[in-house]
Amino acid sequence: MLRRSFVLGVAAAAALTGLIQVAVPSAASAADRFITVASTTSTEDSGLFGSILPKFTAKTGIEVRVVAKGTGQAIDLARRGDADVLFVHHKPSEEKFVAEGFSTLRKPVMYNDFVIVGPAVDPAGIKGGKDVAAALSKIATAKAPFVSRGDDSGTHKAELALWKTASLDPTKAEPKESWYRSIGQGMGPTLNTAAAMNGYTLTDRGTWLNFKNRGPLTVLVEGDKRLFNQYGAMLVNPAKFAHVKAADGQAFVDWLVSAEGQKAIADYTINGEQLFFPNANEPGA
Repeated sequence: MLRRSFVLGVAAAAALTGLIQVAVPSAASAADRFITVASTTSTEDSGLFGSILPKFTAKTGIEVRVVAKGTGQAIDLARRGDADVLFVHHKPSEEKFVAEGFSTLRKPVMYNDFVIVGPAVDPAGIKGGKDVAAALSKIATAKAPFVSRGDDSGTHKAELALWKTASLDPTKAEPKESWYRSIGQGMGPTLNTAAAMNGYTLTDRGTWLNFKNRGPLTVLVEGDKRLFNQYGAMLVNPAKFAHVKAADGQAFVDWLVSAEGQKAIADYTINGEQLFFPNANEPGA
């Protein structure tokens, strides 16, 4: 009788263990539901993702893991299939990404603008200007310190295009222009360097508004239409990379452009100032 009770007890324990073993992987699977988003540093450094991603996760149960790089590096990451979604801010590069088959559709999401910041003493005399090309020409003429990200980011690409509108290219000057510092870093370190040098730099407004270590820096040039800064999102093509989490990745893109996602973006403010402006439904954005 004792032997039979022992055997039954072992069997019950084994059955219970089996039930537990079935339950644990199920819980782990739920916890592992996530997507990887390759994105620009400005969406992270501005605090936008910290504001909107919890809302998406609460709605869908999908965790979003962000790899924040300069736009060029984020695109390279997605080209290798190391992300499920690409969310950046350089439309020509985004359209090329789609044309080459790495995504099937780019969706506009939001915009803000770039500004030139610099020391309040303003040795180049650009304060209050609305012409970004004229401002850059004055900085070059004064040989005032200018800090470039130099990291192939969307902001860096925009900066190089703006120098071109001023018929200047300080990256190719011979001898090397000592006033132009290309540091190969993100927006935060670039702003820190500009503050330490009493220098000028180009920054997206979102990162600037969330930047705490401003030191002598202030916004000096804004409002030129050439400073417009559009963001787009796209699912990495699962036909190229079978491991892409297509359904969950598309759910995130769809949420960003939905009424709920667009409101979440618009609702993100710092000291009452809106950082990003949703425009998913604007033709040609």
